[in-house]
Parts: sequence; structure tokens; C-alpha cells
Amino acid sequence: MIYLASPYTHPDPRVREARFDDACVATAALVRAGHVVFSPIVHGHPLVRFDLPVEWDYWERFDREHLRRCDEVVVLMLDGWRESRGVQAEIDLAIEMDLPIRYLPPSRISNVSGGDTSISIRPLSQETSI
Repeated sequence: MIYLASPYTHPDPRVREARFDDACVATAALVRAGHVVFSPIVHGHPLVRFDLPVEWDYWERFDREHLRRCDEVVVLMLDGWRESRGVQAEIDLAIEMDLPIRYLPPSRISNVSGGDTSISIRPLSQETSI
């Protein structure tokens, strides 16, 4: 199972909503391509409407448990992913758990509405834009 890490927390709710939408698009593309995916943003964002916090400090315990059940981590490289405390913590946890980490630029999923299932996810060793 893929754990899809992506940035979320931001003071502007419109940015959080856009990040949620982007995580949904990426999750749908990966599922359409045949992968089993867990995205903490896709799962957790709707719950925020019911007065749950948005910060990593609250969600860390839940995300750690999901990471333990996953086989790899894919980092959705949305704006802010490098600065995201949550994404960086998820990467650190993946390294600690010896999980492979791959990177997915948003440009690789732009054709999802057209049914394109050729999603290209690059391994960490091949990541050139970091």
C-alpha cells in the first residue's frame, strides 16, 4: 500500500482546500493506475469540518500507524512540500521504518481526467529536482 504524503497545514483555508483537491486528484490517479493508496489528507481533511485540528502535532499518531501498514511512501511534490513539517516528519518516519520513498510531481498527474493511467513516480535515487 502507498502512503501519499503531501503538504496540508496553512493559515489560509483556501490553500488547505486546494491541497486537499490536489491530494484527491493524485490519489484517484494512483488508484486508477492499480495502486492501493492511503492519503492522510484525503481521509483527514473532511474531518476538519467537525472541529478536528489541522496541525501535524494532532495527526502524527494516526499517520504513524498508517505508515506502519504501508509498503512505501510517495511524496506529492505540491508547493510547500519541502517546508511542510508534516511531510518532512513522514519522510523521516519512512526512513526510520526502512520504507522506500518516491516522489510524484503534480505535472505527472495532470491528465487524470482524461483517464491516463501512466503515472510516473520517481524513486528517491532518481530525484533530480531536490
